[in-house]
Amino acid sequence: MKKRLLTAAIGITLAVAWLFTMYTPIYSAVMSIISMIATYEMLKVYEIKNIVFKILCLASSACVVLYADYKSKLNLSLFPVITAFVLLCLIIMVIDHKKLPFQNVVCAMFSATLIPASLSCAVLFRDIYLLDGKDFTKSDGVFFILLAFLCSWLTDGFALFTGMAFGKHKLAPEISPKKTVEGAIGGVVGNTLFCIGLYYTFKAKFNLSPTIKLWEIVICAFSLSCISIFGDLAASTIKRSHGIKDFGNILPGHGGIMDRFDSSLFVFPSLYALLVVIYHI
Repeated sequence: MKKRLLTAAIGITLAVAWLFTMYTPIYSAVMSIISMIATYEMLKVYEIKNIVFKILCLASSACVVLYADYKSKLNLSLFPVITAFVLLCLIIMVIDHKKLPFQNVVCAMFSATLIPASLSCAVLFRDIYLLDGKDFTKSDGVFFILLAFLCSWLTDGFALFTGMAFGKHKLAPEISPKKTVEGAIGGVVGNTLFCIGLYYTFKAKFNLSPTIKLWEIVICAFSLSCISIFGDLAASTIKRSHGIKDFGNILPGHGGIMDRFDSSLFVFPSLYALLVVIYHI
């Protein structure tokens, strides 16, 4: 537990420092690196050994995030690029079909597109103030970024400690034996209350836009906490089906990047979808 808490403290410090780079190339570059590491961990799970295929997937995982940041300057449609990526993957599969089973190739392609697409939402949140006809500010972008991370990470943290203190009923014993119903409830409630506090803090200190209402944030925080739990269970299902405990070991006490960002891959795009529905962005 000490190692886990120390890693979390260092991670929070680095995350805060990263937020100060929001309007520099470092911001998207960091997300690209995280995307590449997470994709690499998934390629190891799928036992992908073809070097060319690996490079192609890692390039995709980095470039999708960078595209989200520089799409206005690139003047390039992502559709033909993704199509070319898929076709190249299938061509490599045909050439090296004995070492690249179709199911592994599909899983790798899925990971190399889903992971960066989800993490790219961090760029979309940052740039929300640029939307025409909307009254969002730069502070709103920071708020939504923090909301996404908090709903991913605090839900897990509150669920862990609540489960340790009060957990009696297993949530999904065949997938993740340690998770409990009480822990899940504690995670959702604790995160929702914390996000309410975040809302009032930004309202009072950081000029949060009047467009953003408390009831909207309560709905988002509650919904995203539930989605975060399912994201964590989905990752646990993948690990269990492949007989592994963690996706990696880069983060002491936590495992790999995917172990820390698994629920974020569900929460980030879900938050963006909620913003589309609520604010018609």
